[in-house]
Amino acid sequence: MSSSLPLPRSILDTDLYKLTMQQAVLRHFPATQASYKFTLRDKNVVFTKQAFDLFQETVDHFGDLKLTESEHSWLAETCPYFTEEYLSYLRDYRFKPTEQVRIKFVPASPDGTTGLVEIDTFGSWADTIFWEVPLMATLSEVYFTSVVTDWSYDGQQGSQYPPSEAASTIDSPFSSALAYEKGRVLLRGDCVFSEFGTRRRRSYETQDIVVGSLVRAYKEIESKGKLSGTSNVHLAHKYGITPVGTIAHEWFMGVAALKGYEDANSVAMNLWEDVYPNTLLIALTDTFSSEAFFKSFASDKERAMRWQGLRQDSGDPFVFGARAKEVFDSLGIEPSEKMIIYSDALNIDKALRLKQQANDLGLNVSFGIGTFLTNDFKKTGSQETSRALNMVIKLSSVDDRPCVKISDDLTKNTGNTETVQMVKQIYNLTS
Repeated sequence: MSSSLPLPRSILDTDLYKLTMQQAVLRHFPATQASYKFTLRDKNVVFTKQAFDLFQETVDHFGDLKLTESEHSWLAETCPYFTEEYLSYLRDYRFKPTEQVRIKFVPASPDGTTGLVEIDTFGSWADTIFWEVPLMATLSEVYFTSVVTDWSYDGQQGSQYPPSEAASTIDSPFSSALAYEKGRVLLRGDCVFSEFGTRRRRSYETQDIVVGSLVRAYKEIESKGKLSGTSNVHLAHKYGITPVGTIAHEWFMGVAALKGYEDANSVAMNLWEDVYPNTLLIALTDTFSSEAFFKSFASDKERAMRWQGLRQDSGDPFVFGARAKEVFDSLGIEPSEKMIIYSDALNIDKALRLKQQANDLGLNVSFGIGTFLTNDFKKTGSQETSRALNMVIKLSSVDDRPCVKISDDLTKNTGNTETVQMVKQIYNLTS
């Protein structure tokens, strides 16, 4: 793999929920200042100084990006929930790397050639909200083109799912056969799914190939399944499919820090619904534990009726499905009329098993599949997995108030320790 500069392609090469949340922040918190912090969960991963310099240089180029007229027109037509005022803001928006991003190399070897990378972003919440996804996507691409290079696009069809006759005839290099086959298996399993893999993709090229291959599979394979879209706005534009996504943890985290934690889920949902009264009403449940969310959700039946569904992103998804059905039943809501979206570390096997559970429980489910699609590689000449970077960038503070997340998976808790303990007490979380 070469270590050429992975120049940014488009200001829309990001996930849709960054745009939807940016519009909501501009509506409710236009003056709020924010900071974000990078966490690499893989403690043994180090970067070379050369890779760090490449990353820094790439980030500096983000200031050159701007919304094109074609992208502006497409967004206005495809995403009617964006107001003219917001699209005007986005047209004028520019990344400001030197003002908003601080990147530091921390040597970990005696000669200083390898080390850790620290990343902090800061500025107005409305501006800095756009940095998370491209920073992680860029860091991943730099890492896998200049640090860990014992992998290739070739041979990706050597999956546990043998290429179908249709897939084997694809005249396209690299991983298209593998991506096509994954799409085929999901479609034949009657799964509704979307591609969610921007943040931890191996490279832009990988995600481009994956989305194109999934689109081709959906067009060619007859089934009750559906490719509902991609979270990547730029690739949705390129391939003429739906950009998908609604809301992320940071909305609930920021609202809670600004408005209080006592019933943060309800406040966050109400403020969101004020911006999107008839659409994008899919609630993320695990910012302060799903049980705390379900208590808030069940406290307002009319609101629960209006919201279109729930997204599960940590904990045991099989427990979640049964629990969601209980909550819907308790409110007199037909479970099949609401959508449950699973998006936590999905692969083919897990998605198919969750689909079977959904059929048994009468649930309407969809799957947002990320790393399994855009960073599924083997080491060169081996069947050993070339592991993706396990990293996050989370909202750290708003107006100097610490932001925290209390996941259903305790290893994913983030934020100030004292605030985490305070929030656990508020929600009676003992673990």
